[in-house]
Amino acid sequence: MEMFYYLVFGGLGAVVAALELSKNKDRVNTSPAFSSFKNNYLLVYSLMMAGDWLQGPYVYYLYSQYGFGKGEIGQLFIAGFGSSMLFGTIVGSLADKQGRKRACVTYCITYILSCITKHFPQYKVLMVGRILGGIATSLLFSAFESWLVAEHNKRGFEQQWLSITFSKAIFLGNGLVAIVAGLFGNLLVDSLALGPVAPFDAASCFLAIGMAVILSSWTENYGDPSESKDLLTQFRGAAVAIASDEKIALLGAIQSLFEGSMYTFVFLWTPALSPNEEEIPHGFIFATFMLASMLGSSLASRLMAQSSPRVESYMQIVFTVSAASLLLPILTTFLVAPSKVKGGSISFSGCIQLLGFCAFEACVGIFWPSIMKMRSQYIPEEARSTIMNFFRIPLNIFVCIVLYNVNAFPITVMFGMCSIFLLLACILQRRLMVIAEKPKTEDWSSLKERDTEAEPLNI
Repeated sequence: MEMFYYLVFGGLGAVVAALELSKNKDRVNTSPAFSSFKNNYLLVYSLMMAGDWLQGPYVYYLYSQYGFGKGEIGQLFIAGFGSSMLFGTIVGSLADKQGRKRACVTYCITYILSCITKHFPQYKVLMVGRILGGIATSLLFSAFESWLVAEHNKRGFEQQWLSITFSKAIFLGNGLVAIVAGLFGNLLVDSLALGPVAPFDAASCFLAIGMAVILSSWTENYGDPSESKDLLTQFRGAAVAIASDEKIALLGAIQSLFEGSMYTFVFLWTPALSPNEEEIPHGFIFATFMLASMLGSSLASRLMAQSSPRVESYMQIVFTVSAASLLLPILTTFLVAPSKVKGGSISFSGCIQLLGFCAFEACVGIFWPSIMKMRSQYIPEEARSTIMNFFRIPLNIFVCIVLYNVNAFPITVMFGMCSIFLLLACILQRRLMVIAEKPKTEDWSSLKERDTEAEPLNI
């Protein structure tokens, strides 16, 4: 079965290469100023994602090397997601209030400090590191995108060009950089025998380089430009925006449902592919998943470059396909006789599931730039970071619950739950498409003027 891994990886690589090479025909004419701006952002985003991807495969392994058990490690992971939930909205609001560039620099500093704590085997120190990591994650998935959208609009670039930056950022940051980071981390830990803390030191270096680029080349931008800013009023303004605009509420629900399923998948794919302790190449499979994600982002760039179908339309198909792909572990349980042999190579049902998981990762690759595109259309600029972090509250609650109860339910039940959530996301996406096609009756500015009692963003 070893050849199977290479066939899947090679097949995905060939498709991605073909799509990228054929893009010259579909290239959109842009300005040199935009190309320079885009390349600068892609450099920073790639460095930031390298700092994140280098850590991911080795967090659990490092904790286990320090002698912590599964329960203690689970508590450390829950602390990270809980920190993101509790502090995410606050740091998002501060990004809108104090400046998105400052928030991006804060991400670098916070994540570097989190990496430094990995040198200490004390549980309390590692817990502090997880809390810092949770704060950094909230900034990574809100401040950078908020800065990009605001700066893109401030410089007067065409709105359609934003899709180019989104798709390239996901292709590089969540695809190519993830693969290279995984191989580089493997080189540091296994080939050079520098120990499991080495990837965290390397991540700190990439983050420091990225921070230097931000400080030297980025300009500052803010959310609401009002001078008398108040954090509580910022929260209230974001809540009013979500409650007053069904499109924003639907977008938040869709994002939480999909990302919740995605993070659950991250915890479940290993036991799904090796139920009898089969020997599977985790690093190579991870690289295969990232290649599938690159395929998705490449498809997304093509889809978003066209006027039809609209993002709201094709995302319904994406959610349906992703729901079907996560049903495969349940279907193979009934259709394929389970293997009872311990160890060995991946089973036939595992091969089928791996193909389905690659399809799901391709959907993830389409999801990221597409959700970014919809957020740029529907979320008001005045409180972009705050609202985006509001969306992460239900997501983090969901992931914490899953982590706490991961051993309480069979794996098939967990995958079935994810499929139901993805189908629900498809239904909500359909609703979003319907109301998005209706004539716009009220914009954000008129909402602020009308809602004089709350004055949500007149800060």
